[in-house]
Amino acid sequence: MKKFSFKGLPFFFLVLLVYICLYFFYPSKIILSLEKSYHLFIRVLPIFGIVIVATAIINLFVDPKKFSKHLGKEAGIKGWIISMTAGVISHGPMYAWYPMFSELKRHGLKNGFIATFFYARAVKLPLLPLMADYFGMGFTIILTLYILIASLLQGIIIEKICPIK
Repeated sequence: MKKFSFKGLPFFFLVLLVYICLYFFYPSKIILSLEKSYHLFIRVLPIFGIVIVATAIINLFVDPKKFSKHLGKEAGIKGWIISMTAGVISHGPMYAWYPMFSELKRHGLKNGFIATFFYARAVKLPLLPLMADYFGMGFTIILTLYILIASLLQGIIIEKICPIK
């Protein structure tokens, strides 16, 4: 099992140090800032919990190897839905996905599905609660739907321009 390491610890201590230093100059503003941060955290905590649990369940039950057989030339609408959903739930740096897609492409993965996957990655599940809090639920839902529709259109366009022969 991989040992857990919190990579943000130095940044955390730097921010903590800045807050402590600023407290001596602006105590009321620091207290107000901490109170606002606390209230924001409490408001988005339940949504973060839902996102984390949903992502964990998906990662537990979805086998990436099974995706490849559903993403060939005859995949149809199921392939588009899978590539869009996989793009939304994927995380990590984009370049980490390149070798896997290169291998899947050799086994018949359509270019359109790759484009749809990468475009759908613009939807960041962990950040949706914060977006909803800042901009409202309506804006968040509509923007997310626009991104998903655009990812599908992007994939269809790529498929027409660069089909697999």
